[in-house]
Amino acid sequence: MSRLLLATLLALIPGVSPARAAADGVAAPPLLGFGSEHAAAQRDLESRFDAALDPANLETWMRRLAARPHHVGSAWGEENAEFMAGLFRSWGYATRIETFDVLFPTPKLRRLELVAPTTFRAALAEPALAADATSSQTDEQLPIYNAYSVDGDVTAELVYVNYGVPEDYDELARHGIDVAGKIVLARYGKAWRGIKPKVAAEKGAIGCLIFSDPAEDGYRQGDVYPRGGYRNETGAQRGSVADMPLYPGDPLTPGRGATADARRLPVGEALTLTKIPVLPISYADARPLLEALGGPVASPEWRGALPLTYHLGPGPAKVHLQLAFDWKLAQARDVIAVLPGRELPDQWIVRGNHHDAWVNGASDPVSGMVALLEEARAVAARIREGWRPRRTIVYAAWDAEEPGLIGSTEWAETHADELRAKAVAYINSDSNGAGFLDLAGSHSLEPFLNQIAADVPDPVQGMPVGKRLRSRILVQGSEAERARARENRDLPLAALGSGSDYSPFLQHLGIASLNLGFGGEGDYGQYHSIYDSIDHYVRFMDPGFRYGIALARVAGRATLRLAEADVLPVEPGRLVETLGTYADEVKKLADTLRETTAETNRRIDDGDYVAAADPKTKLKPPRREEPVPHLNFAPLDNAIDRLRAAVAAFEEARTAARAADGALPAVTAAALDTALAGLERAMTGPEGLPGRTWYTHLVYAPGSYTGYGVKTLPAVRETIEARRWSEIDGAVTLTVSALERLAKQIERGTSALGPPK
Repeated sequence: MSRLLLATLLALIPGVSPARAAADGVAAPPLLGFGSEHAAAQRDLESRFDAALDPANLETWMRRLAARPHHVGSAWGEENAEFMAGLFRSWGYATRIETFDVLFPTPKLRRLELVAPTTFRAALAEPALAADATSSQTDEQLPIYNAYSVDGDVTAELVYVNYGVPEDYDELARHGIDVAGKIVLARYGKAWRGIKPKVAAEKGAIGCLIFSDPAEDGYRQGDVYPRGGYRNETGAQRGSVADMPLYPGDPLTPGRGATADARRLPVGEALTLTKIPVLPISYADARPLLEALGGPVASPEWRGALPLTYHLGPGPAKVHLQLAFDWKLAQARDVIAVLPGRELPDQWIVRGNHHDAWVNGASDPVSGMVALLEEARAVAARIREGWRPRRTIVYAAWDAEEPGLIGSTEWAETHADELRAKAVAYINSDSNGAGFLDLAGSHSLEPFLNQIAADVPDPVQGMPVGKRLRSRILVQGSEAERARARENRDLPLAALGSGSDYSPFLQHLGIASLNLGFGGEGDYGQYHSIYDSIDHYVRFMDPGFRYGIALARVAGRATLRLAEADVLPVEPGRLVETLGTYADEVKKLADTLRETTAETNRRIDDGDYVAAADPKTKLKPPRREEPVPHLNFAPLDNAIDRLRAAVAAFEEARTAARAADGALPAVTAAALDTALAGLERAMTGPEGLPGRTWYTHLVYAPGSYTGYGVKTLPAVRETIEARRWSEIDGAVTLTVSALERLAKQIERGTSALGPPK
């Protein structure tokens, strides 16, 4: 076989690494953003970076950082920040700790008891285990609670509401069950926890309990801790319930940094606090409450894994919930380490992971934090060889992520103007464990990240991590995902919603972002409990820290390539292709809603629901809905057409401008960099999303009623889902304006490439 033919075949096979290509005697595929000469130097840099990585460092640092509880404002959290700052300084980074004073309530009183028809008082505690050395640190542990629940003292009948999302209340209504004046019991899952008290309050409930059902992360999944890694009967999930879909960060300083002299809202005026008291509980504490419920039997899909019959209520179970909090400020400490660029110091690559935890947090977040530290150490080791990055690299260890992305948000808000001017990309990680690479981020970086996934081997299977992920998609993916994988197309990036520190960079400031991590093969049942510990992690999550090194290799390549590239490896074509898919989705959403509404109304009118009802359930028919009107998507279609034309012209101009080695003239590259860096910001608008103006991105946002889950083209999509027909034209106009700004930015890139040859 000729070398040329072999090179061609290898280029067509997804996941061929540079090492494999070299072993077969052919050149590695060209690196996006690099001319061939610089690409060779870059691959050499990455080879030396890989050789410097040592998993022993990850374990050493985890045993230091997760040795004690370290929530925001804690003594060990402060010591951890100083420890990491010392590491960065020793490696040669210009390092500082920035502090912010943020609202962080902690419990003064927690009481939950069943008062009828029998009595029971919830333990609300996780006992120490002999097999878990740090679980006995009770004096430093935060108790089981939900941050930003309001104070309350309520007694009422109980209603089981399944996952507590809006459609669950539609099902309750069909049973004739109204939660007004009641306390609801929801299970974790389906949506972010903060959505559950939000919807309950909107439906008139006066209190909310959230329990961890063993179906989700307990004994239905495998052996429970300490025999196995899954949640035991006393394990409970702490977490924030702030209304982050409205805005993340410090509840008292929306849109501005929580510096010492910042103007703060009174606590009673903070819009992201819950409207009713809410408390998380274990399934040991939930079981007596569920056993005391009467009323209709829950449908099969509402039943968890507890050995009891799940009833809906209301009553005869009646519960008393009493909560009181210390509404104090705590100091968040962000560690910022900077390696100035040698040629383009005013173009920043920001790489972050948070360091605070609900308790010891070995998995969440220390597993990701130690990978970042090792990555930063191996990058800095190149300085001793005389290397400096072309662009500035900023490493960040964020504090106060767990209560609501606070450390990153306050830093981003404080430095908003400078970040808009200088930051060209943000790379995030969080928890990490054994398994598959999770790819998520801005779609202009999809080809770039796919190339990295083809270059990094899986530490267990040996094949590239991208190829291993493709294999899983071919087995477990949806029909559409499998078809794409069979076509050997790039692996798709998941769109970013919320849940980690990329949110302020992407959705508030319009900075292209990635979220990276491995997982899926650990026994992950300890989330936000005292058992998220070193002992648990080294047994069940990533023994040997092999996937920690894999994360350092993936994120390190992303950081180094973005920092070193001749031209930013941003691809407007892939972004526009994805936008076309999103436009098709919202049109299909409207069509499907129109069809289902018409069919439901017809069946109501014909009496089909009454005739088909099970006499035992006595379900009411769904309520009649207003028919879906004609919706004018022509402006959206026209905007997508303009974007496609702009991309075609851009790609033609880029091909013409490239030299034989794939490089661009320096002047052209500089002008193109400026245009490409502005693509993501072009999709933001100063007016923000309707009703939640902190979110300025018109393409990616967390859903108002999903929390972590993303809504793409959110203004249009959520207007349709909420049936706000009078607002749809305005939502389309708002979105089209962003797409037109994006088209103009792509056209600026074409102009930077010079006139057609």
